[in-house]
Amino acid sequence: MKFGKEFVSQIVPEWQEVYMNYNSLKSILKDMLKFKEQNESKAPVASTPKGSLKRRLTLYRAFSGLNGKQRGSSSTNEDEVILVRSEGSEDSKVLYQTMFLNPYEDGAERDLIFFRKLDVEFNKVNGFYKKMMKEVVEEAEELSKQINFLIALRIKVDKVVVRNLDSNENSSSTSILDHVNDAKHGHSNLHMDVIHEVEMSQSHLSDEDGNRVAQTNSNTNSIEGFRPAPLEILDHVKINVITPETPVSTIKGLLLNSKPDIEFNKKELRKADEQLSAALKEFYHKLRLLKRYSFLNLLAFSKIMKKYDKVTSRNASKDYLKMVDSSYVGSSDEVNRLLERVEHAFIKHFANGNHRKGMNILRPTAKRERHRKTFLLGLLTGCSIALFVALLILIHVRDIGKNKEETDRYMKTIFPLYSLFGYIVLHMIMYSANTYFWRRFKINYPFIFGFKEGTELGYREVFLLSTGLAVLSLAAVLSNLNMQIDERTKSFKAITESVPLGLVMVVVVITICPFNIVYKSSRFFLIKCAFRAICSPLYKVIFPDNFLADQLTSQVQTFRSLQFYVYYYFYGDFKKRSNKFTQEDNYKIFYIIVAIIPFWIRFLQCLRRLLLEERNKMHGLNGLKYISTMVALSMRTIDQFYSDVAANKTTTEFNVSNTKGLIVWKILAASSSGIATVVNTYWDIVIDWGLLRRNSKNPWLRDKLSVPYKSVYFLAMVLNVILRLAWMQSVLGIKEAPFLHTSALTAVVACLEILRRGIWNFFRLENEHLNNVGNYRAFKSVPLPFNYQIDDDEDSSDT
Repeated sequence: MKFGKEFVSQIVPEWQEVYMNYNSLKSILKDMLKFKEQNESKAPVASTPKGSLKRRLTLYRAFSGLNGKQRGSSSTNEDEVILVRSEGSEDSKVLYQTMFLNPYEDGAERDLIFFRKLDVEFNKVNGFYKKMMKEVVEEAEELSKQINFLIALRIKVDKVVVRNLDSNENSSSTSILDHVNDAKHGHSNLHMDVIHEVEMSQSHLSDEDGNRVAQTNSNTNSIEGFRPAPLEILDHVKINVITPETPVSTIKGLLLNSKPDIEFNKKELRKADEQLSAALKEFYHKLRLLKRYSFLNLLAFSKIMKKYDKVTSRNASKDYLKMVDSSYVGSSDEVNRLLERVEHAFIKHFANGNHRKGMNILRPTAKRERHRKTFLLGLLTGCSIALFVALLILIHVRDIGKNKEETDRYMKTIFPLYSLFGYIVLHMIMYSANTYFWRRFKINYPFIFGFKEGTELGYREVFLLSTGLAVLSLAAVLSNLNMQIDERTKSFKAITESVPLGLVMVVVVITICPFNIVYKSSRFFLIKCAFRAICSPLYKVIFPDNFLADQLTSQVQTFRSLQFYVYYYFYGDFKKRSNKFTQEDNYKIFYIIVAIIPFWIRFLQCLRRLLLEERNKMHGLNGLKYISTMVALSMRTIDQFYSDVAANKTTTEFNVSNTKGLIVWKILAASSSGIATVVNTYWDIVIDWGLLRRNSKNPWLRDKLSVPYKSVYFLAMVLNVILRLAWMQSVLGIKEAPFLHTSALTAVVACLEILRRGIWNFFRLENEHLNNVGNYRAFKSVPLPFNYQIDDDEDSSDT
C-alpha cells in the first residue's frame, strides 16, 4: 500500500483537519515535476550570462527576506538550500518559517508555494500536538491526585492499622507524572506492591501539598522506609454524586428532591474504583492516539521532503527534517513517559500487580479477520438465495394461487407471521450497508455508539447474522407452505402451524443466551439499550438509546406482527388458521397502541432531556414532532378500520351517516399525516442531517461533507420525501396492487419505511461525526470519583 493511502487509513477521524495535508503537498510536487519535464523536453537553451543569473538570484533572495547580513555571513554554503527559523507569535506559540537560499531559475514560484504550504501544515501539527500535550499533562496530574485519594479511601474503608515508621522518612505517593527512569537511579521497586501494602497494613500516600517524594531500597522487597501520609486529607475530599443510573434512584431523586448522603463505605469505594479505572483506560487510549498522531505526521513530513528532493534534485530534506526533529512534536518524549506511568499505575492499583491482565485491559486485542467467517457468509448467502428461488419454483409448480379462498386465508394468517422476520432481516441488511459506508467514509461509528474497543460488529458480521436469520425463515416458510387441510377435522397439522412460533422462540433464546456465542457483547449491548429505551424517562438519554428508539419507529409493522402472534396462538384457533379476532374491538385498540409505542418512547426521551438534562427547547419541539406522528398514525389506522367496515358491508347496510363518518376520518387522516410528513421531513433534513444550509460552502448542503459526491445528498433528500409519502397508500384507499395481496402491499410499504430509515441512519451518524470533528472530540468524557475541596473557614483565615 502506498504511504498516502496508509496515512489516510490510520488517521484519527475526529482529528483529520489537524493532520498534515499530505495529498495537497503531493499535488504541488506533481505540478513541479510536470513543469520540470516540460522544460527538459524543450530544445536546449543558451547558457545564461553570469551577471543575469546573479541578478535573478539576488531578486529571489530579496523576495524571501534573506540577504548576506541577515545570515550573518558574507559567504553561502553551496549545498545549503533552505534556512528555517522560528518566530514567537502574539499568543506565545512558536511558528516556523522556511526561507530560500538557492531557488531554481525557472519555476521558483512553485518552490515558494510548496514551502509556504509545508510551513502552514507543520505549524498546524506542532501547535495542535503542543496544545493536546498541555491538556494531557494537566489531566495526568489530576489523575495522580485521584489515585492517591483512592488509596486513602481504601485504607479508611478497610480500617487498616498502619504502623508508624521513622518520622524522618519521606512520605510516598503514586503519581503518573513521576519520571519513568526511576530505575536508573536505584528506584526499581518503587510502588510495586501498593495494593498489597493496603491489604498488609503497609500503605503510602501523598501529603496534602501534593509532594511526590519516595525512597526505597532496590536491594530489598520489603516496604520499610515508608510512612503513610495522614488520612486527614479525606476531610477535604468528597465523592462526586453521579447522575442516577437506575429507575429507583431516579424516582427517589425526583420525589425527595435532595442529594443522597455519601459515606466512605465499601459500596462507594467500589464505585470510585470502577470510575477511576475507566478514566485511566480512556486516558491511556488518548495517549496512544497522540503517540500515533505524532508518529504519522513526522513520517509524512519525512516522506514529502524526500519526494521534494527527488523531484527537484536538491538536498533540502536534511535541513528541514533537522528542524522537525528539534521541534516540540519531534523532540517531546512526554507521551511515552506518561504511557509507561499509566501502565505502571494501572497494573499496581487495578490489576493486583498482574502485568498481563492489566495490559489486556488497557490494550484490547484487535479483532482478526477469519476465513471461517467469510466462508460462512458465502455459504449462508448462497443458501438463502437458493431457498428463495426454491420457494418461487414451488409456488409456481403447485399453482398455489389457484384457490383464491385458501390463498386469502394464508395471506391473512401465515404471511403476517413470517413477514416479521422479513422486516428484521431487511433492517439488519440496511445496518450492514451502513457500517460498510461508515467505515469507507471514515465515520467513527464505534466511538459514537460507545462500543467497547474491539467488540463492534462490522458489515461482515451483521450481514452474516442477517443471512443466517434469512435461511432459518425461508426454511420455515417452505416447511409451512403446504396449505392442504385435513378434510376430516377441517384443521391443519399442529406441528407445521407451530413452526413460526418456534422460530420466534429460537431467535429470542439466541438473543438472551448468556454464553459467549453469537457475538455476546453486541447482543447484551442491544438488550441494555432496549431496556433503557423502554424505561427512557427513568434513565439518562444517551446516543445509542436515542438511535435505537428511532429505529423502532420504523418497525411499526413489526410490533403489529408481534401482536398478531399473541392473538393468533393464544386467543385464536391456529389449527384452523382463524383470524376472527382481528374484528374484535380490543384487538383494534391494541393495534393502535402497539404502533405508537416507539413514538411514545422517543417523546419521553425528548421530555426528559428538556426537563432534567440539557433543558434545550429544541428537544421540546422534537417531542411535539413525535406527538404529531402519533396523532397521524392513529387517524390513519381508524380510517383504515372504517374503510374495512365499508368494504365488507353492502350499500344498503352502509347508510349515509356512516358515509359521512368515513369522509371525516379520511380528511382527518390526510390532514394530520400531511402535517406530520412536513414536520418530520424538515427535521430529518435540516436538524438530523444538518443540510439545506443556504450560506454554506456547499450550497444547500453543509460546510463539511464526508461523501465527495454532492448529488448523493440531494438524491437522499428527494428519496426521504418520496418514501415518507408511503402513508398515502392507505389514505387513498389503495388496498391491492397487481399481483399483490393486501397483506403483501402492507409489507411492501413497511419495507419502504425500513429502507428510508437505513438511508437516514447514514446521514444522521455522518452529521454527528462531523460535529465531533469540529470539536476534535475523539474521547469519551469519564467523570472522576473525587472532588478536593477546602473549607471556607480555612480560606478566610489564610487571607
